[in-house]
Amino acid sequence: MEHLIRVKGTGNINVKPNLIVITMNLESQHYNYDKTMELAADSVEILQNAIESAGFDKKDLKTTSFNIKTHYESYRDNNDNYRSKFDGYICRQSLKIEFDFDTEVMSKVFAAIAKTQISPQLDIQFSVKDKSVISERLLVSAAKNAKHKAEILAKASGVILGDLVSIDYNWSELHLYSQTRCGVEENCMAVQSSYAPGIEPDDIKVSDTVLFVWEIK
Repeated sequence: MEHLIRVKGTGNINVKPNLIVITMNLESQHYNYDKTMELAADSVEILQNAIESAGFDKKDLKTTSFNIKTHYESYRDNNDNYRSKFDGYICRQSLKIEFDFDTEVMSKVFAAIAKTQISPQLDIQFSVKDKSVISERLLVSAAKNAKHKAEILAKASGVILGDLVSIDYNWSELHLYSQTRCGVEENCMAVQSSYAPGIEPDDIKVSDTVLFVWEIK
């Protein structure tokens, strides 16, 4: 019978954000389907021109979600019963732009959008550019943590740590975003200001786990 020890290694690191991610949420509505799609396309073109005026390429604006659906309005009939009637189409879409951490550039993007006739809801997040490096650092940290735990347990139990038998790791995507988030509501976009707020986002705190199995002698 094999004598084994299973140890879960945990890697923890803090990373300073070096990337700004701005998500722009748009909504277009019209009774006619083709007109709704036309309004949605026009809104995207307006945003593309806005970010271009802020120094970016139009292709830097990426679509992250797109959805169009029928819309129904509730009302009460003559018998006071709730009914619903067709009220056109609603198109909701989200677009994002990413760039190196620079609050002045962020404010230029805000100012460019504020000068347009549309008012998207903005969501600002802070992340890191090279996510693969963070993943590697976490795995190294988790491996060292597991080996340290295994050696302590083996010594305390009066056994010798043998060969590594297996490694079990779930390759799930890491959430590499700071807990600091900023939002700009639609009605705030009417204020056309290029003021750069002194934002210092919190470090990104990320952890990952790996299961290691060793022989014990």
